Amino acid sequence: MGGVSAEREISLQSGAAVLAALQSAGVDAHAVDTAEPGFHAALLDGSYARAFIALHGRGGEDGVMQGLLESAGLPYTGSGVLGSALAMDKLRTKQVWQSSGIPTPEFSLPGSAAEVTAMRDSLQYPVIVKPAHEGSSIGISKVESADDLLPAWETAAQYDDNVLVEQWISGDEYTAGILGETVLPLIRLETPNVFYDYAAKYQADTTRYLLPCGLGAAQEAALQVQSLAAFRAVGASGWGRVDFMLDEAGQPWFIEVNTVPGLTDHSLVPMAARAEGIDFTQLALRILATATLQQGGEAAHA
Repeated sequence: MGGVSAEREISLQSGAAVLAALQSAGVDAHAVDTAEPGFHAALLDGSYARAFIALHGRGGEDGVMQGLLESAGLPYTGSGVLGSALAMDKLRTKQVWQSSGIPTPEFSLPGSAAEVTAMRDSLQYPVIVKPAHEGSSIGISKVESADDLLPAWETAAQYDDNVLVEQWISGDEYTAGILGETVLPLIRLETPNVFYDYAAKYQADTTRYLLPCGLGAAQEAALQVQSLAAFRAVGASGWGRVDFMLDEAGQPWFIEVNTVPGLTDHSLVPMAARAEGIDFTQLALRILATATLQQGGEAAHA
C-alpha cells in the first residue's frame, strides 16, 4: 500500500480499507508501505505467505512490484508482470486492442511542442489529452479548441514522456468490474464535471453511479463479454476494471484497463460487488484467494 506514485493517497486509503477487512475476517494481515526505506526486507523476509497489492499507479500497478514478488516467489493478487505493464501503458493497451479488433478511440502521439503546434489546426475538437502511464485521471484535460491544445499537452507532459491526444467520444461512461472470470454488473457514471476526473472519482458527492446501469439485459450481457475480452487481450488476470464509453449510436469504445482499481468508499468494484451480494470483506477475501505466481506466463497457485 502507499508507494511513491502520484496516487499515493488513494493507495493508502485502499490499503487501509483492505487491511481492516482482512483483519476483521481473522486474516493475519499486516500493512507494508512501499515508500518506507527497507520495505523490501520487511516484505521478503519469509514471514508472509501472500501479498495483497493495493498500490495504484507507478511502482505498484505497472509490473514493477509484480516482478519483485515473482523473483521472491511470493504469490500476489491481480495481474502478472506483463498484464500489469501493458494495462498501465495506455499507448500499448490501445495498440493491442487495435490489433485485436477491440474498438478504442483514435489517437495521435505528438512527441514535442513543435509537433503539437503543427497538428493543432488539423484536429476535430474536442479531444482529450492524457499521459500514457498515469491513473486516477491525473494530468488529463478535455480540449475544446486549438488554442488550448498546447497547454493541455504541457500539463500531461509533466507526468509522462508519452502523451496521447485522443478522439473525444460523446456518450455515456461505463465501467465493468472483473472478479476472476466473472464480470460484475455494469455501472453508468454521471458527473457534472467535464469528465469523470480525479475530483469526481474521489472527492465529489455530486457523481451519480447508476446501478442497474439502465441498459437492457441482452445489451449489458454483450458489453460484459466485450469487457472481459478487452481485459484478457492485455494479459490482465485475477481482478480489475475496464472502462468504456457508449456513444450515441450504441457503439462501445474501450478506454483503459485498471489492474489495481480503487478500494475506497467511492470505488466502483466494491459498489458492483455489493450489487451481486458480495460485501467488502467478502470481496477482499475473494481477491486474496486469487493470489498467484505467473510463472512462465501461466498462473500458478501457491
